[in-house]
Amino acid sequence: MSSSKTIHIVSHDVPYPIDYGGVVDIFCTLQALKAKGISIILHCFEYGRGEQPILNEYCQEVHYYKRMEGHKGFCFHLPYIVASRSCSDLLERLKQDDYPILLQGIHSSFLLNHPAFENRKILLRLFNVETTYYRELAKYERSVLKRAYLLNESRLLAGQEKKVAKAWPVLTLSERDSQYYREKLQARQVHYLPVFHPYKEVRSLEGVGSFCLYHGNLGVAENEKAAIWLLQEVFSKLKIPFVVAGKNPSQRLQRIAHQHTHTCLVANPEEREMKDLITLAQINILPSFNKTGIKLKVLNALYNGRHCITNSTALEGSPLAPLCHIGESEQDLRQLLQELYHRPFTEEEISLRKKILETHFNAAVNADQLLTYLS
Repeated sequence: MSSSKTIHIVSHDVPYPIDYGGVVDIFCTLQALKAKGISIILHCFEYGRGEQPILNEYCQEVHYYKRMEGHKGFCFHLPYIVASRSCSDLLERLKQDDYPILLQGIHSSFLLNHPAFENRKILLRLFNVETTYYRELAKYERSVLKRAYLLNESRLLAGQEKKVAKAWPVLTLSERDSQYYREKLQARQVHYLPVFHPYKEVRSLEGVGSFCLYHGNLGVAENEKAAIWLLQEVFSKLKIPFVVAGKNPSQRLQRIAHQHTHTCLVANPEEREMKDLITLAQINILPSFNKTGIKLKVLNALYNGRHCITNSTALEGSPLAPLCHIGESEQDLRQLLQELYHRPFTEEEISLRKKILETHFNAAVNADQLLTYLS
């Protein structure tokens, strides 16, 4: 692909600020492609984040479209996350030229089977196996109505995923998701492309910290479940200081986090405060109950924190296992916490992180690979 090449990128959301996992890969993809001299025409759906001038620094053009929310975005045969992003204005813009199209998320797959794009170069970047992701979210949702929505969305997404697997080449964030698309859905063409991320270098500190940390978007049911499980099943029986940090915690989580004198919660920390917490913690403990995608919070901890404890679910399909301590049960985690809490983090461990992370998550190398798929 020549340096003068132009591409369309369709984003399911406005990809800035990079304050949740679904937009980190998108924004950092823009940065990586811009560094390669690619001209980007960005199309994004706006539903609360507003127009972001910083995107103009990386894109030749930026177009915003209103997402159809509520009943306006409802469709019996399409997932809501897809139907609510169908947009005639966007279709017309895409038909004005023949540039390749990178669709970010199955959310952006509304142009599937549209006759105007039968011979167009289209590549779909997947965030997760969404049918699995929504089914897993439903397990931890306490609202009956929200659980019903998530299960129905999972059912509709299963059909949409089968269709896109046969229509377009797809890029996944983990080897596990590639295997699912290849074996379960007989995808026409599937490739694993590691996540683009904002961490420029490993900045982990040697030595010893003074607390353990779980961090994430606490408004997501899965993350709340993980935090509560750690508080009630792990740290309630282990008198090691434990901090839960993240945005939008529920009253229930805040109450549970302050039931013991050695546990607490930091609600809605600023970016700088969150970074300090990750860096200063002795242990970042980040179990996951969802079996798809890549856990950016783990990657964040490995670039910026000391010891990292997680479970196999969080790591399957990624190259990060050699850099983490893995435990499955609450007993496993308590044992690891006791072993690591007073163990200094060493230069040898930092060197291993640098070697593995640079090998797999080099933005320049991965951008070249992405451009090969788009050519």
